[in-house]
Amino acid sequence: MHVLVRDNNVDQALKALKKKMQREGIFREMKLRRHYEKPSERKAREGAEAVRRARKMERKRLEREGF
Repeated sequence: MHVLVRDNNVDQALKALKKKMQREGIFREMKLRRHYEKPSERKAREGAEAVRRARKMERKRLEREGF
């Protein structure tokens, strides 16, 4: 991942880097890899995430349709 530093403004470059990393999901990945996750726990977590995503998409769809 590359970030340009303009006019020696490191703070702005760090902000841009953090935003890119957040968008790519790197922070979330680092948090998940901090400890070992059993395959059964991983499957349960991913299933819960899928349910959460589906509910969110359904909510947004109903909101768009005006219900």
